[in-house]
Amino acid sequence: MSNHTYYMQQVLQLARMTPRQTLPNPQVAAIVIKDQQIVGIGTHLFAGGPHAEIYALNQAGDKAAGATLYVNLEPCAHFGRTPPCIEAVIKAKIAKVYVANLDPNPLVSGKGVAALRAAGIDVETGLCADEAAEINRVFFHNMRKQMPYVTLKAGMSLDGRIATKENRSQWITNAESRIDAHLYRVNHQAILVGVNTVITDNPSLTPHMLTNPEAVPIRIVLDRNLRTPLDAKLINDGAAPTWIITSNPDAILHQQYIVRSVRVLQVAELTIKTVLTTLYQNGICSLLVEGGEQIYSSFIDSGYVDQLVCYYSPQLIGSTQAKHLFAGNGFADLQSNMKFKISEVKQLGNDVKIVSVREYKDGV
Repeated sequence: MSNHTYYMQQVLQLARMTPRQTLPNPQVAAIVIKDQQIVGIGTHLFAGGPHAEIYALNQAGDKAAGATLYVNLEPCAHFGRTPPCIEAVIKAKIAKVYVANLDPNPLVSGKGVAALRAAGIDVETGLCADEAAEINRVFFHNMRKQMPYVTLKAGMSLDGRIATKENRSQWITNAESRIDAHLYRVNHQAILVGVNTVITDNPSLTPHMLTNPEAVPIRIVLDRNLRTPLDAKLINDGAAPTWIITSNPDAILHQQYIVRSVRVLQVAELTIKTVLTTLYQNGICSLLVEGGEQIYSSFIDSGYVDQLVCYYSPQLIGSTQAKHLFAGNGFADLQSNMKFKISEVKQLGNDVKIVSVREYKDGV
């Protein structure tokens, strides 16, 4: 491993430490190296706060002159909530910059690197690019698709059943799988279920291992006809914000939820595309879909699944009437279906977890 790769690996390790908390901004870290010593280090901590490069340069002070800056994302060249980072890099007299990824925003991509080079700074891009892109998978998806990153998570039998024909599902998977599954709740901005799941299971949809109460995910219910029971846990427990998305225009029904501090979002048509567009417009960058059968099928049939997390229990449930993860219309041919690559296989007791990440034809 070269010194440059080693230093960028240190940057990536720092960037991984801020999942979710920087959204809608990316996870970015930076270090300044002078005479093979770290003289400045920085991490972007929250949207609107100083960028990683600013923290690192401020810590380096005068030692930044002639030094090398390592950063996992291209320094910004535009005014947002903060001034452009390239101005600080140039002013600090940095001699060389290593950048893992260019900014995925097509309006600004490459402009930061171009500005640095125009100022006489040597810039190299692409160092540890794949690892860096994985850290900011959600941000890259947001920028390119203008949609939330959607993770579909489910526990099931070997034959893909998520409940018996009597709709019993507690518990198909073991305790280890359920504990692991809660980590996905922590790392997503919102959790979505259908109204049938609320009626049948009355879930609270809160993470069990949340260390930051301010990071509790929003609970979202898709409810076309506003059938969510007023005594449901997620309506009354106050443990997390709850939103209901509906196409029902009945203002009186809306008010029943609003007075209970539930946000009601009305859409003209309750399609998955409309739901995702509405959520993104309301600040949701990452979404965890937890069922039930109709919701799973709707997301799969619509093609809006970016990551699939499946927990398989070594048992068979059978019956065509049992609830199934893949119970939708499906795809007509192998050319039009969704393609994934397996990113993780892990045994949890007797259960097996398989994580698959979507592969898009355009590489995005």
